[in-house]
Amino acid sequence: MLTFIISIATIATIVAILAYLFFQLDSDVTLWLHEKFGKSPKTLKNKVVWITGASSGIGEGLAYVLSEIGAKLVLSGTNEANLNEVRRKCLTLNSTLKSEDVIIVAFNMMDTDKHSTSFDKVLKHFGQMIRFAFLQIDILVNNAGKSQRSTFEEIDNKVDHELFEINVFGLVNLTRIVLKHWYENNYKGHIVVNSSIAGKLGIPNSATYTGSKHALHGYFECLRLESYFRGIRITMVCPGPVFSNVLKNALTGKPGEVFGVEHKPDSKRMPTRRCADLMTIAIANQLDEVWISDHPILAGFYAIQYFPSLTRLFMTKFMTKEKFSKLRDGN
Repeated sequence: MLTFIISIATIATIVAILAYLFFQLDSDVTLWLHEKFGKSPKTLKNKVVWITGASSGIGEGLAYVLSEIGAKLVLSGTNEANLNEVRRKCLTLNSTLKSEDVIIVAFNMMDTDKHSTSFDKVLKHFGQMIRFAFLQIDILVNNAGKSQRSTFEEIDNKVDHELFEINVFGLVNLTRIVLKHWYENNYKGHIVVNSSIAGKLGIPNSATYTGSKHALHGYFECLRLESYFRGIRITMVCPGPVFSNVLKNALTGKPGEVFGVEHKPDSKRMPTRRCADLMTIAIANQLDEVWISDHPILAGFYAIQYFPSLTRLFMTKFMTKEKFSKLRDGN
């Protein structure tokens, strides 16, 4: 009997310790292990990284982390003034970077006619023979996108089309242009896609945004299988709430309207820098999918992944749309 009690106590202690450690995490276990024991982000030094949506938020934060490492950067977005400021700061953060190591190629993701010319600018700048080494784009970070706040029935069809043009079709079109070039040159490139928790489960009051993020997983999981044996690697990044301008610039259900809300300073959101650091680790280790979030959102990732029916039952029975929205927005 005593042996049985000791065994139960030992198991309970181990479970308690593991539970405690789990709730200290701000990323999935695989990413945490690679943060501790994986490749250093310093392996990205001198890599050419093209970041879309680099003028603010996660894209801006990622640019700063990569510049500190010594990566060569292409910064894209629609706000040239902000892009210039990000570029200036990148060069300030690392004195070894030369002016030509960080360039700006501004364009709108919705304007797909500009994608090829934008790609040509990048290739003309970085795609040249240097000491017999063919320098070109190593990593494409598809970060550009917008969020949305509106109930399902109030969303105008034009908003659906606009958000999918920004979050999905523009991004996919640019990827195809880069991918074809990699194929033609037998180059082993790396595609990084900034998805969201909305790419893993339904988010109330954000139906179009959620649909667009689910679509990204559909597109790029297919591409992963098609391109793997040609040396292409794909990393899907799924952040939870992170400090950015996402709410301020979010669409609503009405065409031309923006949500225009700032994050509260005391919001329970992950700092942009921490998210960018974790993304960099995922990129350096070429992880296939990573979840980046504090709890309880991180626990939600695991719940929907391994217990989908129970999670949906819990959400419908105990989580109102208002409660879930507050949780999602870090309030």
